[in-house]
Amino acid sequence: MIDNATWRKSSFSGGGGNGGADCVEIAHLVDGTVAIRDSKSPAHGMIRFGATEMAACFAAIRAENLDHGNRLA
Repeated sequence: MIDNATWRKSSFSGGGGNGGADCVEIAHLVDGTVAIRDSKSPAHGMIRFGATEMAACFAAIRAENLDHGNRLA
């Protein structure tokens, strides 16, 4: 259930608040899915992933196996 989800923010977010950096929040839901939302606009919705999809995403991030051609900087 999403209403009772415990949302966690990255320790790299700069503490959030009015002067905090842009960040996402993550919650592990009781049905085994993982939800992600924008910490600045949580009411605008979230996306959900299965455990296998989320594990593959984290593995790609750790391995830096991402499409760097589309990086904003």
